[in-house]
Amino acid sequence: MATLTIEKSLIAVILAGIFLAGALPGMVKAQCGNSCSATQCCSRFGFCGEGPDYCGINCRGGPCVNNGVSIADIVTPEFFNGILNQAAATCAGKNFYSRGVFLDALNSFTQFARIGSVEDSRREIAAFFAHASHETGRFCHIEEEGGASKDYCDENRTEYPCNPSKGYYGRGPLQLSWNYNYGPAGTDIGFDGLNAPETVANDALISFKAAVWFWMNNVAAVMDQGFGATIRAINGDLECNGVDPVKVQSRIDLYTDYCNQLGVAPGGNLSC
Repeated sequence: MATLTIEKSLIAVILAGIFLAGALPGMVKAQCGNSCSATQCCSRFGFCGEGPDYCGINCRGGPCVNNGVSIADIVTPEFFNGILNQAAATCAGKNFYSRGVFLDALNSFTQFARIGSVEDSRREIAAFFAHASHETGRFCHIEEEGGASKDYCDENRTEYPCNPSKGYYGRGPLQLSWNYNYGPAGTDIGFDGLNAPETVANDALISFKAAVWFWMNNVAAVMDQGFGATIRAINGDLECNGVDPVKVQSRIDLYTDYCNQLGVAPGGNLSC
């Protein structure tokens, strides 16, 4: 289940931006615009600079890092449908998720699985689909089972006020959850996350975009630490450190299977 995390290596960038902008915490609205030089990138937080914190994951503009890998050549119809075909005909996701829509969603995220080597790209794709398969029962479910009965409103996150008539339970390939994820996801990819969270379960393109949005903002940056770090980023509090080893092993088994299918070694640090 997708929850919010922030890559520590970028905290210094945020704090520096707050100081320079003279803004209050939580109110930074920095935008690069045309202020960056030709050698600088606009970072995910809207500040100009050079190096991986600016030109790496979620870089907004400038000479952003991108290894040029073709995701469509890796996520072949055989690979994607090999997962989807394991879902029963009665599954809601059977006629909702598709490879074509997944690839369309990536048009909004040009750095997804395109940082590092070709092998890194294959491992990241395997990791994304391992988590998606685990969360949805191999694309069987669109919504979290029993999610409507759970409280996923963090009232302390006042910048993302909950609509009392809406539920922010898991939806989509990575089961996007909580108001503090639906709010910014909606702003970034173009839907009303707080007042219409059900869009993630009704619109297949938004559904995949929401999953990739969460991945890029909360998971992609830890891929170089091994698959175990991605489990911790997604559902660490509920699964890691011996809390739920069965679910952790399920994710690992799916990841190693998909790595084998994609012809890449899974690497180390598989567990959390």
